[in-house]
Amino acid sequence: MGLTIGQIAENTGLSIHTLRYYEKEGIMPHVKRNESGNRIYEPEDVEVLKFICCLKETGMPVKEIKKFVSLLMMGEQTIEDRITILLRQKENVQSQVDQLLSYIQMLDGKVEFYKSILESSKKEKRV
Repeated sequence: MGLTIGQIAENTGLSIHTLRYYEKEGIMPHVKRNESGNRIYEPEDVEVLKFICCLKETGMPVKEIKKFVSLLMMGEQTIEDRITILLRQKENVQSQVDQLLSYIQMLDGKVEFYKSILESSKKEKRV
């Protein structure tokens, strides 16, 4: 038995509106519907959604996610293209990580600078 769109929204943190948008845009194609027309998400749909969230959260544009999903739907003959997209995204993420690490170093440096000022100030008061 699959999950409803409300259950998926609760499990993934995505809004119902976003889930419908993903389906409309072809990012989440082939979501099954029950006899009443309600969306029913299978476990494999949840895994695809989790990966889509990963791509989105790492900064991949919706257009590129759609391209990736389209390649996925075409089958094994597109594996090399998918690998290329994922490696490019990994490089983008690594660049973001490197930038954030440099910011951490800058913050650490500024904290140490201000700590040294405080220490100097405390020493002067003791004298």
